[in-house]
This record gives sequence, structure tokens and C-alpha cells, in this order.
Amino acid sequence: MTKSKKKTDRSEKIYLFDSTLRDGEQTPGARLNYEEKLEVARQLARLGVDIIEAGFPISSPGELKAVRAIADQVKGPTICALARAVQGDIDAAWEAIKNAERPRLHVFLGASDIHMEHKLKKDPEVLLEQAVEAVKYAKHYCPDVEYSPEDASRARDAYLFRLLEAVIKAGATVINIPDTVGYAVPEEFGAQIKRIKDNVVGIDKVIISVHCHNDLGLAVANSLEAIKNGARQIECNINGIGERAGNAALEEIAVALRIRGNHFPYFTDINYGEIYRTSRLVSKLTGISVPVNKAVVGLNAFAHSSGIHQDGILKNKETYEIIDAELIGGKAAQMCLTARSGRHAVIDQLKKLGFSLNRSELEGIYQLFLNLADRKKEVYPEDLEALILDHLSYAEPRYKLDYLQTVSGSTSIPSAVIRLKKDDDSLIEEVAIGSGPIDAAYNAINKITGLSIGLEKYKIDAVTQGRDALGEVQVELAYQDRKITGRGTSTDIIEASVKAYLNGLNKLMRLNGCT
Repeated sequence: MTKSKKKTDRSEKIYLFDSTLRDGEQTPGARLNYEEKLEVARQLARLGVDIIEAGFPISSPGELKAVRAIADQVKGPTICALARAVQGDIDAAWEAIKNAERPRLHVFLGASDIHMEHKLKKDPEVLLEQAVEAVKYAKHYCPDVEYSPEDASRARDAYLFRLLEAVIKAGATVINIPDTVGYAVPEEFGAQIKRIKDNVVGIDKVIISVHCHNDLGLAVANSLEAIKNGARQIECNINGIGERAGNAALEEIAVALRIRGNHFPYFTDINYGEIYRTSRLVSKLTGISVPVNKAVVGLNAFAHSSGIHQDGILKNKETYEIIDAELIGGKAAQMCLTARSGRHAVIDQLKKLGFSLNRSELEGIYQLFLNLADRKKEVYPEDLEALILDHLSYAEPRYKLDYLQTVSGSTSIPSAVIRLKKDDDSLIEEVAIGSGPIDAAYNAINKITGLSIGLEKYKIDAVTQGRDALGEVQVELAYQDRKITGRGTSTDIIEASVKAYLNGLNKLMRLNGCT
């Protein structure tokens, strides 16, 4: 394989700031519940990211609670919370992260003319003073304060330089330069970072960070160009998810730095063997599939169909592969489990998958495993992972499936009988018809809840191969002004579809406070 320099040969560290739980979760439909955010944060810690931006605490009480839990329970990375440049936001952010081993407050305010004139509608000098006061206020809580001049890639140099000097003097320890709308191109963005490094007084006392969006498909390229020109922190997301076209993909940046060490003499503390697992976890919990041609983690990233390519690979992998799938953990050990496998075998596989569960949780998962093993001859690690993610998604549900029966055929009217168990242990049953058995089941659920839930998207995949494969269904539901993703798994695709619908329904009901 192509060799990169050893870590000891690399001159400086690049800090990876993961914003999957904040900017990534702003992807439409990607809302995570409390337990899911915690699980992603734990996996990010195993991955070895330096900073986890856990969320935007002022946005809701539930968000504050989740960020607080991450700060309290996830050890290793710096735990960061986002705040606008106002005292109420900063108070909420500090309340959420104050118990972290290494807390950081991240304050932002618009800096481009278009943001200041049309969004903020304030004089630039007033906004400069607001930024300074916000940093000072955050500093009295926390020694580590990051400041972001929003839309910096479209800001005027003269104003941006004065603003950065002022917030550094006020106590900022990290200066982040966001390409908020993905407008920059690499040469231009790299030059801007160099001008900041050359012209801002005090810039040598802080870490320069960048936060690039992918609207023109240049987020990773812009981030790498920024590194060449002095940036030492990169803000990025797993699988490149995020607002609009997404953000810079963490896995692409980390692997590019590793593989092209001759071009980038830097190192990261990423545990490369956890990349693939992290990608799968985020994809499943957010309901956002990874494109098959996605760099580094896509299903086709190491697939070869051309005869010429296959011939070359068989002779020497380096002919057509520059990344070894083993580097990112893409070929995990395939130990099959069966109904005869004991608890120790299941627990061992769970540990290999990176899940840390207490005794009660382990017993619950083991019973789910036994139920699956009775229906499926061989249970693969992917099946076990899907079971756990399904279990996590069902935390504190309002409704659970108690009974399901459907009728369908070429000459019959599709119908479904659904019985749900509410969180008060009452049972409610309804019958409905539809265009097919799944539609009928969804109509019956809507009759039970009395809510008109819209189905925006429906997707089904097989977790593993074979006729008895576990089916994984993802749905996007719409209710009033909210959209949410639900997921469910079963060897019966109709049951998996109902579980996915209930999963999304329970999330919507918690968010909307429905009874």
C-alpha cells in the first residue's frame, strides 16, 4: 500500500473539531433523541476527535439536557457548546457544559456586509463591540473560548482583521473562519487564511480554525488548503452531513492527511480503525444514507468491476487502491452468532462493535438477539448492531407495537389490524385499509393516535445477505412544521415498516408535546 510518513515524522498536530451533533443534526430530518446523541458522542470519543460540538443549548430544553449529559458522561474530547453573541445564549451554553473535563464556549456573530445589513440590521461597529462583549462575558465562565465571524469568507478584510484583533484581545483562544455558504474556492480561501495570519495582531497566540460548507463541493479541498496556509483546527462532520449540501467530511480530511503525508506533514489523533463504524452509526441514527460512491466510507470505495482493475488488484492492491479498507475498520471480523451462542459470545461481539452497555441493557439486547436468532439462522455483527440501534431509537416511546396482522393479495383489499400499547399500559386497536399492507398499517396507526402524519420518504435495505436477512426500514415523517426520520428492523419487512413509523411518530410526539 502507499505509505505515509510516521506520526513521529510529522511536525504539527491538526485538531479535528466534530460538529456532527450540532451542524450535522441541522440536516432536515436528522433529529436525534437524547440517547442517540449520547451514543454518537461516545463513538466520537472512541474515534479520537479532539473537540465535540455537542449542540446549541439555547435552542430547546431538550437540547440543553442532551448537551449536559454529553458533558457529564463523555470523557476525553473537549466538549463545546454553541452560542450566539448574547448573554442568554452564553448562560445556557455554560450551564450545559460546565461539568465537562475540558469545556469550550463557541460564540458566533455575522461579519459579512450581507449578513450585517440584511440579517442583523446593525451598524458594523456596533456588532464589533457586541462580539467583544460576548467574548469577555464567555471568558468569565470558561478559559477556552472560540469565536466565529459568520460568513467570514465573504467579509471585507479590513473589517475582519479589526474584529479578529479585538476578540483576541478580549480573550478568544480559537479563531474560526467559516465559509458559511460554501462560497469559497481553495486558492482564494487559502489566501484569506494567509492574509489573516500575516495581518492580524495577536493571531500567533490563538489557534486558527476553519468551518467549510460544501455548496460547491469544495469543503474538503478548502479545509486542506487552509491547513497549508496556517489553519490548525478543522471543523467537520461524519459523512459530511450538515446544512444544505453538507459540511467538510471528517473521514475524508483525516484519511487525506494520513495517505498524503508527503504533502501534508501533520498528524491527527484519530483512531482510524473506528472511522467505518462511526460512519455507519451516524448514518443509521440520522437516517441519512451514505452514497455508494462516497469517498472513504461508501460501499463502492473499495469495489472494482472493471476487468482491468480486478486484474491489477489481484496482482497488487496498490495498482488501483491507495487506501486499505483495514485502515478504517471496513473489514471487521465476521463472527456468526446463532441461537446456541451464549451471553459471553454476544457480549464479546458487542464490545468489538464499540457498545458499552450495563447489565440491564445487555439482558434486554440478549433477549432481542434470541428472538432474532429464532427467526434467522445466523446473526452477523451488522444484525447485532442494527438491533442495538433499533433499541436505542425506542427510548421512552409513547406507543409500542403489541400486535400486527395484515391481509394483502392480487384480488383482495389490503387491510391491517394494529394494536398499540401506550406508555400508560393501555391497549388500543384499530383496523384500516390502504393501497397496500404497509399503507393500511400506517392508516390504522393514524386512527389510533388521531394525528394526520404524512409519509415523505420510505426506504428499505437488507442489513446482511440472504433470504432471511434483517430488513431495515427508514421513513421520513411530516407533521405540522416538523419532519423527522424513523427507523425499524425485522426479518418481516411489514413489521420493520411499522416499527420505523412508530419510531418516527414517538420522536414527533416528544418534540411536539403531543399526548
